Amino acid sequence: MNIMKFRPLFLFLSLFLILASIFSIIKWGFQLSVDFSGGSSWQVSLPSKPDDAQIKEVFAKNNIELISIAKNEDSFTLKFPNISLEQKEMLTQDFQKVDPDFSNLQFDTLGPILGKELLMKTFYAILLSSFSLLLFIGSRFKDLSFGASAVLAMLHDAIILVGSFSILGHFFGAEIDALFVTALLTTLSASVHDTVVTFDRIRELKKFSTRLDWVELSNQAVSEVIVRSINNSMTIIFMLLSLVVLGGASTRWFAMALLIGVICGTYSSTAVAIPLMLLSKKKKEK
Repeated sequence: MNIMKFRPLFLFLSLFLILASIFSIIKWGFQLSVDFSGGSSWQVSLPSKPDDAQIKEVFAKNNIELISIAKNEDSFTLKFPNISLEQKEMLTQDFQKVDPDFSNLQFDTLGPILGKELLMKTFYAILLSSFSLLLFIGSRFKDLSFGASAVLAMLHDAIILVGSFSILGHFFGAEIDALFVTALLTTLSASVHDTVVTFDRIRELKKFSTRLDWVELSNQAVSEVIVRSINNSMTIIFMLLSLVVLGGASTRWFAMALLIGVICGTYSSTAVAIPLMLLSKKKKEK
């Protein structure tokens, strides 16, 4: 199987996805949960599906600023500054007047300082893990090009995952929260795992096939491990799909983030990491 002949196509597709992600991040930004922005986030169920004007009227009546409204069928996610228990009780009573079937799904509140601290810790975690993996994989394979390729493929997955949630946030109200950070870091580890397995097979084949060039070694290694990688990924994908479709509202976007991450990681381990490694080897040979 000469899968490496599609390297230009793989790199073009990855470039397109990265540019689309960056465009979405710059143009639309993110729907930040209270984990990052601070304030209160209230997820309520209103089966009568009132319009935005009715909801804003409830908050205006109680002199509370309503920052945003996100809808998902009869579920509404409302963001506003921190409020007292008495104010929350007053809002509950007013919503019950708007819709007798009103129900409280989830209420979260957080100070803005903790939100900024979580954002900085997320950035430092990605930076530290990237640097550590670069050194570790490079030292184990005695070639920094392997480590650099694995880290770049990992960052490729991270950018696409973050960009996809910018798009999902703009069109469907998906929020960036602490669970998303968990999914992001899990995606990075899963992506590197598949990449290292393929790199290790290339290294083993190099010991016994000195006449083969790097492209031929890569094709043979991918042929031997790709079925295993796809089978492993599909078992996870089926489970995550069921969580997205059948799971509760509080875990749906978490499962969606993991689903996107698993698909990106499976793709990048073959279509991004190896072509980048081959590109590095080609430059060294020249």
